[in-house]
Amino acid sequence: MAKILNMIIAWLQSLGPLAYGGLFLIIFIETGVVVMPFLPGDSLLFTVGALAAGEKPAFVLGVLYPLLMAAALLGDNCNYFLGKKFGRGLFNSPNSKIFKRENLTKTEAFFAKHGPKAIIMARFVPIVRTFMPFVAGMGAMTYGRFLAFSLAGAVLWVGLCITAGFFFGNMEVVKKNFELVLVGIILVSVLPMVFEFLQHRKQAKNEAPH
Repeated sequence: MAKILNMIIAWLQSLGPLAYGGLFLIIFIETGVVVMPFLPGDSLLFTVGALAAGEKPAFVLGVLYPLLMAAALLGDNCNYFLGKKFGRGLFNSPNSKIFKRENLTKTEAFFAKHGPKAIIMARFVPIVRTFMPFVAGMGAMTYGRFLAFSLAGAVLWVGLCITAGFFFGNMEVVKKNFELVLVGIILVSVLPMVFEFLQHRKQAKNEAPH
């Protein structure tokens, strides 16, 4: 993931003023296209927040916040309507490399456990973040309710990640170990999903006949 992030940052820096459009596109795709859950989200937002700090910032915070909140919100809505339109049909093939039943099952379990607030919580969990609105569109939530939680999630996710990068990304200790910090962000993001998986396994073992 860190390698993909470095490639994306290099690409964005080559775009000049069009980098804002590139950022919008990446955040939209990562949250709005169910086949692209592997793109960096949290770490990318943290990095551009760091690049918005300093004497010669590469980005302007006043542009980043509304632009990427809009990208995250529109992505969520796109995914919701994809789920509504195509639903479970995409997950019928047991050999699919992209639409894996296990991803759908994990996301449905996450939704069942946390209810509507799962839309907000999922923002901070890679892969689940991409599949959650799709599952909501399959019938788990009405659009009006989904939109309210999706908006809250987009504001919190983009706001927190960019702000963290802005204030901490240029600290000397962070700059010297930036690769490790990015790996740490990815690992922390994945922890809730790992916890859910371990809890699910434990529950399955307890329910298995002895």
